[in-house]
Amino acid sequence: MIGTVLGNRYEIIEKIGGGGMALVYKAKCRLLNRNVAIKILRDEFINDEEFIKKFRRESQAAASLSHPNIVNIYDVGVDKKNGHDIQYIVMEYIKGKTLKDVIREKGKLTVAETIDYSIQIAEALEHAHKNHIVHRDIKPHNIMVTEDERIKVTDFGIARAATASTVTNTSNVIGSVHYFSPEQARGGYTDEKSDIYSLGIVMYEMITGKVPFKGDSPITVALKHIQEEIVPPRDLDNTVPIGLQNIIMRCVKKSQVDRYSTANELLNDLKRFKFANEDLSLEDTNIIEAPTQIIPAVEDGNENNMKKSKKKKKNSQGDGGLKVVFLAILLAFIVVSSLALGFFKLKDYFISSEVVVPNLVGMYKDEAKEEVEKLGLEFSVVNEVYNNEFEKDQIVNQRTKAGTKVKEGFTIEVTISKGGNLVKVPNLINRNINEVDSLLREANLAEGLVDYDYHDTIEANLVISQSPDPYNEVEEGTKVNVVVSQGPKKKLVIMPKLIGLSEKEAKNALVAYGLVLDNTKKETNDEYAEGLVFWQSIEPGTEIETNTAVDIYVSTGPKEEPEPVETDKEIPFKISLTPISENEEVEVKVKRIQDGNSEVVYNKVHKVDGKSITIPVKGKPDAKFEVYYDDVFIDQIAHPEG
Repeated sequence: MIGTVLGNRYEIIEKIGGGGMALVYKAKCRLLNRNVAIKILRDEFINDEEFIKKFRRESQAAASLSHPNIVNIYDVGVDKKNGHDIQYIVMEYIKGKTLKDVIREKGKLTVAETIDYSIQIAEALEHAHKNHIVHRDIKPHNIMVTEDERIKVTDFGIARAATASTVTNTSNVIGSVHYFSPEQARGGYTDEKSDIYSLGIVMYEMITGKVPFKGDSPITVALKHIQEEIVPPRDLDNTVPIGLQNIIMRCVKKSQVDRYSTANELLNDLKRFKFANEDLSLEDTNIIEAPTQIIPAVEDGNENNMKKSKKKKKNSQGDGGLKVVFLAILLAFIVVSSLALGFFKLKDYFISSEVVVPNLVGMYKDEAKEEVEKLGLEFSVVNEVYNNEFEKDQIVNQRTKAGTKVKEGFTIEVTISKGGNLVKVPNLINRNINEVDSLLREANLAEGLVDYDYHDTIEANLVISQSPDPYNEVEEGTKVNVVVSQGPKKKLVIMPKLIGLSEKEAKNALVAYGLVLDNTKKETNDEYAEGLVFWQSIEPGTEIETNTAVDIYVSTGPKEEPEPVETDKEIPFKISLTPISENEEVEVKVKRIQDGNSEVVYNKVHKVDGKSITIPVKGKPDAKFEVYYDDVFIDQIAHPEG
């Protein structure tokens, strides 16, 4: 594949990776003069319609997503090479390593790195899930870490839109065995929480350097995901913070309902841990979120015997005992109720109320205010800051730590986010498209959609317009879309007839039609006089674009005939020889063969000293001359005029 050009645009440079379905190559986009990554469906799947559908689904799913932590899809196409179709996807080329490579190199990541990478992955999943797309193959191999520590989630090879009928094929479970969820291992219903489970496994591997389950075969590992509990990270490394462990363990709950309900909920806990430095506790959600279950009646032998004996006693006793018992219970209930009512009425006079401060970090301002006031506390915003980790109006931190007990009426002071840090959009208009990426990176912005349009005054490859407009203030990471000039729109003209015109007239005609004279060749021609055009590279009447180059041939006149040579006249010339012999002297003889007759025209003895001799002879142009040394034939020489 190296050197192959796909779509007349993408030249493949080198292979950089591959997966179960496709191979990945680095390529050069000739149009934009930039490097891209191209994913090409493996040859063994070309005739498999199901795999082709999955391959196209990847491009459709990923192309609908636009997020700084998701690899951009630029183009999708099919090309025919060597008689078979090549299905390919063109995507953003990432300079960096896979997260798997980073973990291998470092052994395990620091807490700060684990949290930072996890937040970025969760943000990518949150965006995908909002667009009803489940990745279903989250693993370190599909997560790129760029040179500036930015996470890019890639390979939506088995992603599909999340609908009510999203069920994995039970005969062919899709995913990577060390990272997929129990429901994927069973071939059951998968949803956004399946991605959360896989992310939990990735977080586990980042902080410990190991995957939780290993086995001799994929089936063994899959069964462990279904049946065995994961060993908590702190059992492997007691330096892992409890709060981080709690987040991971909630992600990897066996039951989907026990995990985080959304990626946003997970994201909020990660941010709380990062900025509030709290040990987040896990709530038992089994009672709250578990679906309604029907429990069958349990039969027990001892219980049946007791029921029979009680029935006999009841039959032997009168109804009087029951009345006494009933009155005693009623009296006890009245006494206890009176005491309880009196306690609740008078407790405010004797006991000072205390309230446990809730965790507000990550909550929105209005939501947090309502929560605080519901507990009888006051709410106050004391500061607003720019923060890339929190959306506008989300709480960044609180002055009174969550879990602290305070008196009713106490004021909870918080700092809220003004959104991401704002940066000015650079002016890209009239800049070459090749400069755009570096200019946006310097401003902490990202390249968005690139469209092309014709323009009469702005030359090709220069930016015509951009969105957002120059000098507007936007959040860091915002994508900037540009429209790039293709130069003036090409016009079509009819090729004029140049044959029969002079060279100058032909040049003027081409200029008048907006065409260009390329090569002019001069040759003899019997039909056209000297200086006239007798051939043109494009047929007259052909419809062509302006600025097309045209070649012409110009006549130099008829071809000159050579003067006839007199065949009966003998013409003199000289033969040059160097005599060779074993003796000191040799007899040199020259015979002329002419008009069917043989005649000796030279016969002399010469010394063999390595020197050349010159023999003057003459003859008709068709004459031949034979050379003999000591009567031995050496060579035959034709007349130079023959």
